[in-house]
Amino acid sequence: MTTRRFRPLLNARFAGVLLSAISMMLAGCATTPQLAGSTEASLPMRAMIEGVPFHAQREYQCGPASLAMMLNSQDVEVAVDTLIPQVFIPEREGSVQPEMLATTRRHGLIPFVLNDTFDALLTEIAAGHPVAVMQNLSLPAWPMWHYAVAIGYDREAEEMILHSGEEAERIESFRRFDATWARSDRWAFVALPPGQMPEAIGAYRALDAIASYEQVQGPQATLPAWETFAVHFPTTAMGHFALGNARHVLGDREGAIEAFREAVRHDGELAVAWLNLGLSLQNRGNHEEAEQALKRAAELPGQWQAQALDALKRH
Repeated sequence: MTTRRFRPLLNARFAGVLLSAISMMLAGCATTPQLAGSTEASLPMRAMIEGVPFHAQREYQCGPASLAMMLNSQDVEVAVDTLIPQVFIPEREGSVQPEMLATTRRHGLIPFVLNDTFDALLTEIAAGHPVAVMQNLSLPAWPMWHYAVAIGYDREAEEMILHSGEEAERIESFRRFDATWARSDRWAFVALPPGQMPEAIGAYRALDAIASYEQVQGPQATLPAWETFAVHFPTTAMGHFALGNARHVLGDREGAIEAFREAVRHDGELAVAWLNLGLSLQNRGNHEEAEQALKRAAELPGQWQAQALDALKRH
């Protein structure tokens, strides 16, 4: 479930005839990606996201340019030149994934790294979400790493539409695109404001994305994201627990108790949720119910057991 970090992955520097020749080699040995049956049935044959700004790539600057397109598409006004010192690493002549994600968070959007499937990519485009993708335009031994923004597709023609390099709405065959995208382990992300959720993402990836955003922007900005997560993934206990913590910090004690109760209802082994529920009930004056929650936390082995036992002694 984790995403591999590609520390040496750099922006591509186009290599003229050499790049063209390599691209032909890649296309010749690649196969057209296949969609799952459920995706085939649910996706429209064509999709195009209109109005995504285009910024032409300057040398080594496809990372900042692609990120500017992603942010601008969500009405975040930021220029490519502003992003260059935030994501560009001169000694590597490019941008690496952690900086792309961290800069997205600093500008108030949540970067959700997608599942590494063609289905997830097309599903997000169909939902109206531009997708930043990472490609290797060369071979593994001589990588030419490149960021682009996927904005459309045509399943009948088997073509992707991308803002890429110096070309807006560039058309690439599914086969060629997937061959170059697969060399980054199909790394891609969407950038959405708190309260919006990708269409094709699992609970673990969404939880990680929102938690990382909260570390940067704080609980006030993140609260809508936790509320949306709880609706999308109602049986995921950690989402309710995180929502409870955010509500508690913001002074919504009743809302916090409600969320902690939901957390332990879906996972009776989540000791920290029992502990926070007990402490919250204790502060409200519900001493009998608080004691029951704290006892449950104290029964569960792990890092929260000692704190629960201490709270019981002071109860």
